Amino acid sequence: MGKGGQDYAKRDLPSPRAPINEIIFPAWAKEVQECEKHYETDKISGLSHWDVIKKRQIYGDNDLDKHEGPSFWNLILDQFKDTVVQILLVAAIISFVLAWYDGEEGGDEFTKFVEPMVIFLILIVNAIVGVWQENNAEKALEALKEIQSDHANVIRDNKRILCLPAKELVPGDIVELKVGDKVPADMRVLQLISSTLRVEQGSLTGESEAVNKSNKTVAEDADIQGKRCMVFASTTVVNGSCICMVTQTGMATEIGKVHTQIHVAALCEEDTPLKKKLNEFGDLLTKIIGLICALVWIINIKYFFSWEYVNGWPSNFKFSFEKCTYYFEIAVALAVAAIPEGLPAVITTCLALGTRKMAQKNALVRKLPSVETLGCTTVICSDKTGTLTTNQMAVAKLVAMGVTADEVRSFKVEGTTYNPTDGKIQELPVGDMDANLQMIAKIAAVCNDAGVAQSEHKYVASGMPTEAALKVLVEKMGLPGESDDQICLSPGDVLRCCKQWSKTEHRIATLEFDRDRKSMGVIVNSQLGKRSLLVKGAVENLLERCSSMQLLDGSVVKLDQNSKNLILEALKEMSTGALRCLGFAYKDELPEFETYDGNEDHPAHKLLLEPSNYSSIETELIFVGLVGLRDPPREEVYQAIKDCKAAGIRVMVITGDNKNTAEAICREIGVFGPEENINSKSLTGREFMELHDQKSHFRQSGGLLFSRAEPRHKQEIVRLLKEDGEVVAMTGDGVNDAPALKLADIGIAMGIAGTEVAKEASDMVLADDNFSTIVAAIGEGRSIYNNMKAFIRYMISSNIGEVASIFLTAALGVPEGLIPVQLLWVNLVTDGPPATALGFNPPDEGIMKKRPRRSDDSLVNTWTLFRYLVIGLYVGIATVGVFIIWYTHDSFLGLDLNGDGHTLVTYSQLADWGHCSSWKNFTVSPFTAGTQVFSFDNNPCDYFKRGKVKATTLSLSVLVAIEMFNSLNALSEDTSLLVMPPWVNPWLLLAMFISFSLHFLILYVPFLAHMFGIVPLSLNEWILVLAFAFPVILIDETLKFVGRFTRVLSTSSKGKSLKPKSE
Repeated sequence: MGKGGQDYAKRDLPSPRAPINEIIFPAWAKEVQECEKHYETDKISGLSHWDVIKKRQIYGDNDLDKHEGPSFWNLILDQFKDTVVQILLVAAIISFVLAWYDGEEGGDEFTKFVEPMVIFLILIVNAIVGVWQENNAEKALEALKEIQSDHANVIRDNKRILCLPAKELVPGDIVELKVGDKVPADMRVLQLISSTLRVEQGSLTGESEAVNKSNKTVAEDADIQGKRCMVFASTTVVNGSCICMVTQTGMATEIGKVHTQIHVAALCEEDTPLKKKLNEFGDLLTKIIGLICALVWIINIKYFFSWEYVNGWPSNFKFSFEKCTYYFEIAVALAVAAIPEGLPAVITTCLALGTRKMAQKNALVRKLPSVETLGCTTVICSDKTGTLTTNQMAVAKLVAMGVTADEVRSFKVEGTTYNPTDGKIQELPVGDMDANLQMIAKIAAVCNDAGVAQSEHKYVASGMPTEAALKVLVEKMGLPGESDDQICLSPGDVLRCCKQWSKTEHRIATLEFDRDRKSMGVIVNSQLGKRSLLVKGAVENLLERCSSMQLLDGSVVKLDQNSKNLILEALKEMSTGALRCLGFAYKDELPEFETYDGNEDHPAHKLLLEPSNYSSIETELIFVGLVGLRDPPREEVYQAIKDCKAAGIRVMVITGDNKNTAEAICREIGVFGPEENINSKSLTGREFMELHDQKSHFRQSGGLLFSRAEPRHKQEIVRLLKEDGEVVAMTGDGVNDAPALKLADIGIAMGIAGTEVAKEASDMVLADDNFSTIVAAIGEGRSIYNNMKAFIRYMISSNIGEVASIFLTAALGVPEGLIPVQLLWVNLVTDGPPATALGFNPPDEGIMKKRPRRSDDSLVNTWTLFRYLVIGLYVGIATVGVFIIWYTHDSFLGLDLNGDGHTLVTYSQLADWGHCSSWKNFTVSPFTAGTQVFSFDNNPCDYFKRGKVKATTLSLSVLVAIEMFNSLNALSEDTSLLVMPPWVNPWLLLAMFISFSLHFLILYVPFLAHMFGIVPLSLNEWILVLAFAFPVILIDETLKFVGRFTRVLSTSSKGKSLKPKSE
């Protein structure tokens, strides 16, 4: 994933394997005989056995390549390329070596090895998570393979081979396809066996309906949607049968090209904006740690050597290996202190909680980092069909004939789904349906092969979507003589009205739809024994075959030119509004079929066996009306588009559908204004690719539309947007969308209509296929990012404090107050709950009224960094200060600190503790800590090593308490705790309680206290801890006030400087 691809263009993209038949023969533009000659085959006999062997050697298997991903060991090594991980690895190795060295000298071996073991455990868990995520990357390619056909019916050596494995197909093979078959390769249609052939190829091309195919040639430069004589691998035959010739196999097919594009897009995946920020932070951290370590060494280099003065000159220099290893330990402590080890775990937890919130809003996040990337989305590239629209055809307008031949009636039809109760027909005379409307209802119900059923809480269509929409229309019209409340009364019987019409008009023959007539007809036998022909089809074609028209009262009059013009005018008006129009006609005079009842022995049956006779049967028709259908936009999309504009997010529609339909939908949902000139904003995919300066096209204000877009167009649009610095969310449902989904910063697949290929290539799946869900998810993503920013700042400020503590310890020369294992405990466990709880901060008001944050927006600005440096410096002073006070004071702020009987030393002695062995008459009294008694009779200097256990406990407790109070400061970047009190986030208060409980656990459980090198504290010592910790709130409140005051002054001065200009 990426932040906008600022360095995207600089990448060297891998070159996909070029297929052997790279110079493609344009079979779609050549006659059948030319195709047979080129592929050395014959449509009757097919290829010979030897031809197949020869071609298999040239073209290989008809299969998609299996791209080998990186090896398991390479994946593991990749996890250690992160700068922060490398710092931790070095720290762990040094810590392990030092522990080993100390163990040989008889130290507490177990305690020494805890620290490197914990660091190694962190690194192992990080590597496991990283490898698991990488292994999921290639699943889209596997899903693509699953949609391929397994078998094919082939003609070879003049013999029919049933169920030949599809991978054995070669260019030139002759294949027979029938209804329900999955196309096994890209093929040229040679001959139609049925009168019509329809193929569902929407998942590959983005078309919203099944496409009619023929064997007629098309232009050589036709786009994929325009290649009507080609069928493509992995698409499905939904109507008819045909004979085809294989032209491309394997990776040379259209689906193979998609496979290659997915693979290339997967290799081009980039880090999320947050990951890039954290990587930059890691690089900065490396430099800071290096600089501080160098400073610590320079300050303390005098302790590495000892010498004697002879005659006023230093001599007998000695190198102290012990001191050298001690300051190595200081360097390790610095690395541990500077790195927020708990940050990855807290980020993962926060993102996981975010995915749960999004799942409640029907957005299913597949990849955790996508939650954060959503927050800085600047462009949404949305598919039209099924996302912006319902993907359910619905009748929008009904036009019936009037009282006289020179008028028509128009009815607006409500509803956007297959639910018959979803909306009504406005101004329809319910209960008093005239003869003309009855005839329209009869034809729409009976001349129809679709069905609608209720499945759980939704209505599902079977058959052609347009026909299903017509049946829903019939249900909304009701039956003659019914009142309004009787219409479709029973929810269990969805198509009650249609069934009633089918009962009164029994269907005995079907004149199938074909591409020449552009109509479908049925012959029916009424209850009175009368034969009629009911026809529906393209309005212009029906009008050419109509000689009469039916009026409102059922009377039939001649269809003159004026009446035709009136109907064509209504047709033009609906077509301009991107409605797909169907006309209705009928015929009562059928002399050849007067006694026909479906019997195959009847003479009229022979007429029906030959589709070429259908045109002569469908003549002298009586026109009754027309309807306009469309895939309507979802009701909530208009508001969602409006919210996007308010949030500064641009919406670009990229669809495989035709231009006029897409433009009408875009105007209706608010991507374009009703009267906006969109000549420069609405282009086809091909027109866009031919632009000289494509990036300048994106820089127009407002929305954009790309229609008739192919997979490569979508991928190129996403790539260019990322190069231009945009953070792109791309929606899609089909196989053709998968490469662009993979390439986009956020790939969003449809959960209901989406293919498995699209889902596997995506980062997020919409459970309800709804565009408005994306907008809600973006709002949630912004809120999550703000909360993540709060806890990242909290953890970084805490780490600054730890670094300051260790640096001050080294600079002042006092004994080490905090050891690495204690810092690991604080970073991983104690800081974890408050940081996670900050992820529950309530969202800011108007979060979707602000422009998206820049993908290169810094986590911490200069002022905030200054604030945390001040806080960090105080943490350092407090932790080191309490350490020094325990050694040098018997009371502080009126608190008695000498109840344990420890020996007091001067500050100069504490700072020079390394030379303790040279002090004369230095003795130390035993002191108690909990149930333990610490005695130093044998080695008084051990008072500054083993004896510092109480002072170390005070330092650690002050650090923990300060960080708990500092988490309250992180509730808001600028708002005072007086305005935003702690209880606005009760989870934070619970987290603070948990963290303090964990600290008490290691203090008062002997085994854990021994492991961490700490002891229990008395009541006075706890009051001292709180006295040192609480001022951090007062300091940050002061800094917040200064920040607010400065911002007000800055805003005021800007306003004054702008005033003369406005005047």
